[in-house]
Amino acid sequence: MRTVFLTAGGLGFMRPAPGTWGSLPSAGLVWLLLLLGASDTVALSALALTLAMACITCVMFGNYAEQRFGRKDASEVVIDEVAGQAIASAPVPILIAATGPENFWAISVLTGASFVLFRLLDIVKPPPARQLEGLPLGWGVLLDDLFAGLYAAIILWVGVVSIPWPGL
Repeated sequence: MRTVFLTAGGLGFMRPAPGTWGSLPSAGLVWLLLLLGASDTVALSALALTLAMACITCVMFGNYAEQRFGRKDASEVVIDEVAGQAIASAPVPILIAATGPENFWAISVLTGASFVLFRLLDIVKPPPARQLEGLPLGWGVLLDDLFAGLYAAIILWVGVVSIPWPGL
């Protein structure tokens, strides 16, 4: 059961790019909730719950993950991507609520942008993300993704509020 949680239901076994597959649950969750008409409060609450559960899982089972996969931050362990993407997706419901009527285009573009930004920043790992990878247990695995998610959220927010976008 621990492996199921750490691999986000097996997404960590998907190839290529398991981290990309592991980022889909959080992005998909916010996209689907907003398309179904959920309020920004409901969408943010769902992301917060996802973030909390992913963080707890990553830290609780960090030692197990290293033993199970034989290395630190194994590519199969993608629960950290679920957590990071939850942070990267957090601005989406707020921006949608602030920009007027919800529409498929705006929801899809903002969710897609949060997804792409997170994946790029998770790969590049700007400081201090790369330095945090060395922390023990699941903390090193988790914190670099949380910082990548935070950076992605900030870039998305600044990009949307500072540039006039048609339809937003």
